[in-house]
Amino acid sequence: MATIKNFEELDSWKKARELAGYVYQLTRKEGFSRDFGLRDQIQRAASSVMHNIAEGFEAGYNTEFARFLKMARRSAGEVQSQLYLALDAGYITDEEIRKAYDLSVETKKLINGLITYLSKHR
Repeated sequence: MATIKNFEELDSWKKARELAGYVYQLTRKEGFSRDFGLRDQIQRAASSVMHNIAEGFEAGYNTEFARFLKMARRSAGEVQSQLYLALDAGYITDEEIRKAYDLSVETKKLINGLITYLSKHR
């Protein structure tokens, strides 16, 4: 892995940012925007993914970074679960959940790859 100087260079953070942006876009839709509980919860979970990646990177230690990456991965899973609530409530379409879910899966794969890398380079 090339030397990464800041978290913005991490593919996992870039994908998490894309996920958060899309979630925020979805939550601006008419019905979704009025469900304050679900809207706020899914926004917090989505933003938590990218924030935990950034915070972990800034820790400066591989073990601490990996710990934060695992929190980011859990938050991505939380987003996935909340997407089903949004679908079931009629706030998002099948196409929208597919796109958001795929973004979360891609994000988790990148996070998992980084965790694996860090575990081999302690």
